[in-house]
Amino acid sequence: MNTKSVGSRILQYSVLAVATSLVSTPAVADYPERPLTLIVPWAAGGGTDATARTIARALEEQLGQNVNVVNRTGGSGVVGHTAMRNAAPDGYTIGLATVEVNTMHWQGLTDLTYEDFTPIAQINYDSPGIQVATDGVFESLEEMMEAIRTEPKGSFTASGTGQGGIWHLAFAGFLMNQDIPADQVIWIPSEGAAPAMTELASGGVNIVSSSVPEARSMIDAGRVKSFAVMASERLAAFRDIPTTQELVGSDYQVGAWRGIVGPHGMHTEVVAMLESALEAAYQSDTYQDFMAQRGFGTEWRNAEEFGQLMQEMDTVLGEIVEQVGLAN
Repeated sequence: MNTKSVGSRILQYSVLAVATSLVSTPAVADYPERPLTLIVPWAAGGGTDATARTIARALEEQLGQNVNVVNRTGGSGVVGHTAMRNAAPDGYTIGLATVEVNTMHWQGLTDLTYEDFTPIAQINYDSPGIQVATDGVFESLEEMMEAIRTEPKGSFTASGTGQGGIWHLAFAGFLMNQDIPADQVIWIPSEGAAPAMTELASGGVNIVSSSVPEARSMIDAGRVKSFAVMASERLAAFRDIPTTQELVGSDYQVGAWRGIVGPHGMHTEVVAMLESALEAAYQSDTYQDFMAQRGFGTEWRNAEEFGQLMQEMDTVLGEIVEQVGLAN
């Protein structure tokens, strides 16, 4: 190739690069130019859906664009999370991911992992409580743990979610933390905390592991009591419930996180814009008042910190899944 043709080729590449920058840079600078879609992997009416709709409303105030919530349910969270992964990485389709990102693939339900997503911000974390019936067989957490430790395997039952759900894994991990085999207590699958609470109050199960807000109505009715919460400090909405650290010296903490993600490969400037807008939405009265009213935990992590959490939780929950015999 002669010098003239080389120079011509370089000029063509330079013109193309300039043209590309002129097209892409304003697109990022003007983001968002149209409404966003926020995918929720769980059904309308639940805690995740309510959290999503509230943060969407607060986010609209920051972005000046509508944020339309779309429920994509099925497959124990697989369908909705897959939709988040498969979206165009342009920032116009994001999702409220849940802790199941760290559990589904270990159980063979999907090949999705946290690496398939762009973390933007964590906005919620709920620690599990340990609930028993008011007229049940246990008077204290210490008594309950001693009975589980000394009675034959399978003497007691627990519930709160489906097999391999976060509250199941959290409770199994707590048993392991206390040097008790993860399968010492029989887990009775349920469709969620509400039916599990009904079973608990009627004597169908001995223990329910779930977030304390999910037990609130039964606690208020006097039919259920919460022994403790697996958290570093008492929950703001439930100051009378001690932590497992206070009662049995356990610093074990595995709970349910929720956070905003996008598909892998999002533009860093778009992520930064969304992160900033989400932080303002998170701090807003719209979001904070709703979460306080419902008793849900509020916990903020920026994009980098949220990514680190997902990575760390993936390892922890993978080990628990294996210990309870659900790894596939």
